[in-house]
Amino acid sequence: MRNLKIKKGDQVVVITGKDKGKHGEVLKVMPSENRAIVKGVSMVRRHQRQTANQEGGIITKEAPIEISNIALEDPKDGKPTRAGYKFLKDGRKVRFARRSGEVIDG
Repeated sequence: MRNLKIKKGDQVVVITGKDKGKHGEVLKVMPSENRAIVKGVSMVRRHQRQTANQEGGIITKEAPIEISNIALEDPKDGKPTRAGYKFLKDGRKVRFARRSGEVIDG
């Protein structure tokens, strides 16, 4: 298992594949599979059985996407960037966008 620099709640950009250029929020990260689920990206249609709390039918939901196919979104201009770590003057360790140097929230 690797230490991933993409976390739940991050804004990301798809950099390759059928959804290239789409932006979305990370809903779930699966480090053991090296995949993430991004809101509104890699949509698939699935047949679902009706249960007590869910309606049945054909539903559309997000499928996992390979971590290498997404990049963090730069908070300054919205373009893809890599993440780095640095320590602030008050001693906190934060992630920052290597493209602009902006601190990434989260």
